[in-house]
Amino acid sequence: MVCGGFACSKNALCALNVVYMLVGLLLIGVAAWGKGLGLVSSIHIIGGVIAVGVFLLLIAVAGLVGAVNHHQVLLFFYMIILGLVFIFQFGISCSCLAINRSKQTDVINASWWVMSNKTRDELERSFDCCGLFNLTTLYQQDYAFCTAICKSQSSMCQMCGEKFLKHSDEALKILGGVGLFFSFTEILGVWLAMRFRNQKDPRANPSAFL
Repeated sequence: MVCGGFACSKNALCALNVVYMLVGLLLIGVAAWGKGLGLVSSIHIIGGVIAVGVFLLLIAVAGLVGAVNHHQVLLFFYMIILGLVFIFQFGISCSCLAINRSKQTDVINASWWVMSNKTRDELERSFDCCGLFNLTTLYQQDYAFCTAICKSQSSMCQMCGEKFLKHSDEALKILGGVGLFFSFTEILGVWLAMRFRNQKDPRANPSAFL
């Protein structure tokens, strides 16, 4: 049978959803591993990663069941949800790649001051830095209560804002690139599901096909 046939479309859709399932399980596993080892203490970050993993897992299961059973309704909702995810993810990925250094500074500044003192202390110890940016009088207060190792080893610690900017720039490029890659696999999934829905199962009763 040629690759454009029913069996090929079914196998391709199943393979794509198996990959999505593995990625979903990986996200859940990494979040649990990070929490277990104490690498990430924020319950919001852990919860967010697990939620994304579970959501991706549910979509993949729906797509896999729909592909195996040639279930028209499941495949239809799979197409709609995957299409919406593509639009959202494509927009976020483009934003990650387009955001400039000035905007990153504004976001870091806004995020820093809504964090709890405990979270700021953990970040300062983790990145071995003190304070955010030396632009306000609050920097002196942050520096005074800083518990990073660098403070005991030298007279002046590097500002956390400089380190955050370096890491955020790299992270945004990676996130944007990975997000764009996966967004195109989602378009592939929508196309495969739409194509597969309109194909006739050669083993089915001809009169049952709509």
